Amino acid sequence: MNKLKLKQQLEHFFIEDIGYQDLTTESIFDERHGKIIVISKSEGYFCGEDIITYGFKLFNPTIDVNVSVHDGENIYLGQTLAQIVGPIIELLQAERVILNLIQRLSGITTKTKMATELLNGSPTKITDTRKTTPGLRMLEKYAVKQGGGSNHRFGLDDAVMIKDNHINFCGSISDAVHKVRDHVGHMVKIEVEAENQEQVKEAVSAKADCILLDNMTPQEISNSLKLIPNSILTEASGGIQLNDLPEYAHLGLDVISLGCLTHQIESLDISAEVYFEDRKEI
Repeated sequence: MNKLKLKQQLEHFFIEDIGYQDLTTESIFDERHGKIIVISKSEGYFCGEDIITYGFKLFNPTIDVNVSVHDGENIYLGQTLAQIVGPIIELLQAERVILNLIQRLSGITTKTKMATELLNGSPTKITDTRKTTPGLRMLEKYAVKQGGGSNHRFGLDDAVMIKDNHINFCGSISDAVHKVRDHVGHMVKIEVEAENQEQVKEAVSAKADCILLDNMTPQEISNSLKLIPNSILTEASGGIQLNDLPEYAHLGLDVISLGCLTHQIESLDISAEVYFEDRKEI
């Protein structure tokens, strides 16, 4: 993960939340110090170590941040995840944004971990998609990695994916692949989306680097894989949910991409207890 980009994003998130000033906190509190204890209120897998560290220290580098869990680790109900000590105003101003992020990312890591475990030892990889929250793609894809998943392309500029609209415009898969090869560099991979066996055959003939078997049943995928040489990477996608994974696990696919990893997420329940002047905040 790009740490410079993370710090930049955190700055934008804090500016959005605080605006010109924190009317409540700055009116009530003085310069004294306090403590925040971050606690897990549910079981799952954690993600957000750098967010806690960089987030609080952006406000004040003298804030003492002690994160006691690493990204990708299993966490349990009631576990203390971090303790942060510093000026109470700055702690409270940073708290909500940081909690929002680590709750969501931990939810993604937890769901990805569940998906990888459902493959039951299969060599098939679980990967994400571009169905991410605008502005949070780097973080959400990082969370997928911490859950044992892999990343698909990060954007439109790092790989080619030829879909039905591109094929319809060009007239055929072959014409679409040839058109792309004439335009992009030799380092760029070309993936073709196929919806039936005829399209699979055409994608093989066009020498695609990867073939995505879209919205196919496990049996249709099994039949299609017989047509694809080992030199071409195979991917299945299209409405696959976690409870479907055991049916796809041992078909021989290289990759199963799941949009639900990042756009159908239940955030993990993580809270912060705030202490000041030997009293717990209510």
